[in-house]
Amino acid sequence: MRSQERLTRKKLTGVIVALGLAIAACGSDADSTPESPGTDAPRETDVPTETEAPAETEAPVETDAPAATEVVTTDAASEAPEAARPERVVSLSPTHTEMMFAIGAGDLLVAVDQFSNFPAEALELPHELSGFEPNVEEIAAFEPDLVIMGGDFTGLGDQLSELGIPSWDGPAAVTIEDTYAQIEQLGAATGHLGDAAEVVSSMQVRLAELIANAPDTSERLKIYHEVDSTFFSADSTTFIGEVYSSFGLENIADRAEGDNFGFPQLNAEAIISSNPDLVFVPCGSYCTTTADEVSKRPGWDAIAAIQNGNVIEADEDVASRWCPRIVEYYESVAAAIERVAAAV
Repeated sequence: MRSQERLTRKKLTGVIVALGLAIAACGSDADSTPESPGTDAPRETDVPTETEAPAETEAPVETDAPAATEVVTTDAASEAPEAARPERVVSLSPTHTEMMFAIGAGDLLVAVDQFSNFPAEALELPHELSGFEPNVEEIAAFEPDLVIMGGDFTGLGDQLSELGIPSWDGPAAVTIEDTYAQIEQLGAATGHLGDAAEVVSSMQVRLAELIANAPDTSERLKIYHEVDSTFFSADSTTFIGEVYSSFGLENIADRAEGDNFGFPQLNAEAIISSNPDLVFVPCGSYCTTTADEVSKRPGWDAIAAIQNGNVIEADEDVASRWCPRIVEYYESVAAAIERVAAAV
């Protein structure tokens, strides 16, 4: 059951990151390997080879801020006319379910996908739909006048169009600016543009405060972000990687060579020799790796982060969803930097 959910979450979305990231797993151990349909698991090597993104997260595709489709205008400053606003919305993306509630449009939702678990109100809605392998008949049964997707992997948008059902696609964000754009687009589409603008402004102010107030350290701190226990990581080109780079941290995954879609698979030797000051591991709702497990890995006691107790258990949902809660992740990174600085 756990391995099946890991595979489903990989296919679905989320990154990230998991910084799922891309999308968080549901159970893992130090000897496990990420599942990938139709291929062998990537081989762990000294120099990471070209691989697919890991099971816990989906590699974001580098694109401009996603264009809205059908009833949604790409001009976030222009709110949809009242007559065109949806009244029955189905969300197939946990990220966008969170956005809908954050902008005050949660009451428009009539069904969500199986991984939409936040806020608690989302679980009160029908939540058995699949975002990665969507069934158009099941979706249509809810009689939606808008279907929200977090990446159209199967041509669902075209199928819905044939039934006269409008859809909107917000693929995985690459930068925080993509998040802001999608929040405003959903606000414009649902008649909550003012609320969306307030959410974006609040996020911008808080992130600016966190980054500006982060303490300076004598040397640039190094971080290792672990996506899963097979040492997949996320470099600075990913959405979650941008969080670390915004604080001026050095991401050891940036040293990996090859085309790895931003999610290189490292190995223990490379991680140990890089000696990161901070290690972030996925440990939220599913907790695939704990700080205690990391500290007991052979040879890892030589790493500064292990020695100083700076292994941070990060909520994989928060890390992998490009939604307003990403502010919480920035806060956890800022707090980690403060602990290191205070110990010097």
